[in-house]
Amino acid sequence: MSNKEINLEISHVPQGRLGLWILIAGELMIFGGLIACYLLYRIRFPEWANDAAHTSTLIGAINTIVLLSSSFTVVKAHEAAQKRDYKNITKYMTITIFCGLLFLVFKSIEYITEIHEGHTLVSSEFFSFYFLMTGLHGLHVVAGMVTMLVVMLGARKGENLHRVELAGMYWHMVDLIWIFLFPLLYIAK
Repeated sequence: MSNKEINLEISHVPQGRLGLWILIAGELMIFGGLIACYLLYRIRFPEWANDAAHTSTLIGAINTIVLLSSSFTVVKAHEAAQKRDYKNITKYMTITIFCGLLFLVFKSIEYITEIHEGHTLVSSEFFSFYFLMTGLHGLHVVAGMVTMLVVMLGARKGENLHRVELAGMYWHMVDLIWIFLFPLLYIAK
């Protein structure tokens, strides 16, 4: 394939989608590096299982269900955007934002409980990784919620409906990261 053919292929990808794929690739590299470091340490220090036993599998499972449900609603919002159904775009994006908020409420309860029990960012290497990875993920949830809100407000007026798909792509990345964090931090005890 010549350079001209490659450039022609790239030029057919919408800029927003291409830019978002680049952002997602970068975010996955950041989390991939953190997860790889965590796994190397976890293998090296099997005693981390004692600390991991303190994480709440129930809250982690509830948060997993909440995020997977939000993935469904963001897909429904994208379907509504393709049909120019502004009412359903708003409904499904609002539900997605609510799911993000619910995730953060459960995560806050979990953090408060862990800190109350003496598990902090500096109490052990396990909890350093736990708070770093889940905290960074939580920041991405907040960024996704803000993005959803901004896109939803525009979409309600019929503006930039293609951004519903882009916001959904970002949200799916956030969900995908959680799918890796949940078993590593909550189930593997």
